Amino acid sequence: MKKSGLFLVAGALLLASALASAQTPMRIRGTITSFDGNVLSVKTRDGKDVKINLTPDFGVAAAKAVTLADFGPGAYVGSTAKKNAAGQLVASEVHRLPPQAKAGHTPWDTAPGDTMTNANVAKVVKTANGNELTLEYQGGSEKILVPDGTPIVDFAPGDKSLLVAGATVFVGATVAADGKITAGRVAVSKDGVKPPQ
Repeated sequence: MKKSGLFLVAGALLLASALASAQTPMRIRGTITSFDGNVLSVKTRDGKDVKINLTPDFGVAAAKAVTLADFGPGAYVGSTAKKNAAGQLVASEVHRLPPQAKAGHTPWDTAPGDTMTNANVAKVVKTANGNELTLEYQGGSEKILVPDGTPIVDFAPGDKSLLVAGATVFVGATVAADGKITAGRVAVSKDGVKPPQ
């Protein structure tokens, strides 16, 4: 084969490889409508119907209600929060994170002005308005007010029997160039306790 032909073949293979690896992250929040084989159908919060192809070894995490006292120093957690009029971050929820979740403080897509802080618990201090949670991550830290009554969620190992119509889910998925949605983990409600939405 001529060199030009080899370059064309190599270029085509590189392009195919790039397309295959072009995965766009997607967060899916909503209610299960059905679970068939490894395909999870969900009605999202904004009314869309999506089909999620679960990997053969997918995991299920069942939400359970806990308190901040259950998250000792060093616990890896996430908190959705928004600044109040005084500029203080106020949590709308706190939840335990899996080890692979990326640490940091970033804007979040739950509502305008929301942020997500993924970090380790440094300390919890009782205040007149609830608890002040100090979270530390590489390169920074955040102090977040957690009012009394704020949902605090941990996760226990679950199985596919929890993936029933009507259950609430949060799924971190990827979307391929052809639109196929894939995920390897599903956080699902249990006993009325929902994963963060």
